[in-house]
Amino acid sequence: MMRTLRQPGDKGKSPGSAQPAPALLLATLLAAVLAAVVGSTLVAGRALAQSSSAPLPPAASKPSVAQSQSPPTQILLPRLPQMPPVEGVEVDRVVAIVNGDLILDSDVDLERRFAALLPYGQTSGPYDRDAAIERLINRDLILQQMRLQQGDEITQEAAAQDLDDLRNSIPVCKEFHCETKDGWERFLATEGFTPKSLLSLWRQRMEVLAFIELRFRMGITISPAQIEQYYQKTLLPQYAALRVTPPPLKEIANRIQQVLLEQQVSKLLDDWLKSLRAQGNVVVLDHGGQGPANRPGEEAP
Repeated sequence: MMRTLRQPGDKGKSPGSAQPAPALLLATLLAAVLAAVVGSTLVAGRALAQSSSAPLPPAASKPSVAQSQSPPTQILLPRLPQMPPVEGVEVDRVVAIVNGDLILDSDVDLERRFAALLPYGQTSGPYDRDAAIERLINRDLILQQMRLQQGDEITQEAAAQDLDDLRNSIPVCKEFHCETKDGWERFLATEGFTPKSLLSLWRQRMEVLAFIELRFRMGITISPAQIEQYYQKTLLPQYAALRVTPPPLKEIANRIQQVLLEQQVSKLLDDWLKSLRAQGNVVVLDHGGQGPANRPGEEAP
């Protein structure tokens, strides 16, 4: 019968149960843990790479309950301001160009309304648009010359005083009782004026007449006989047609003299204005509603 020889220090160990040394056991355990960690890291990296490269799963063909109950998505476009249903309205337009100065359609309308306030001379007969444009061109030419030759200015007080005298000279003004402030304002409103706006225009008119008188009146005289003849043959028939009592001759003699003076001066003025047109550049863009029309001394644009 054989016996197992025991080494010193093998006390307490059963026969046939040889155990590894503690150092060897610890190294084995560390190696196993390290292998497990490295292995799990590699597996996770591979899975992540596969998930990033794999195509997305197809969307579910059947919507969820929340999707089926939600309202459809609406795209809201910005609201633009509505355009007017009609084409643009023409505000104003150029009817003539006088050495670079524009004469507008509104100026022609203003001249029409302003001429209705003139008591004599220019208001006889139906309104003539071409004649109004001609007056505006001539007036603009004169104003340009006035800017080159500084003269005495008409004061506001002088213009206001002249307008006060005008109230007694306009036949249709009688029915409005223009001798009163309210009646005068009502009459002006019929032609779209206020006392202030009319005063500015009347002052300019007086300055133009003063400039013309200074330049052309030399040697022109108006006799009392001419004034009375104009009163009898021109003014009295106008008042009679309107069934208005005419003012006495002595009250409007100065006004008649001014009208007759303008008629005499206009003959000299026409030649001067023709020379101004020949030297300058006047373009008429509205002639009887038929488009551009150039007159002697005028150039096309």
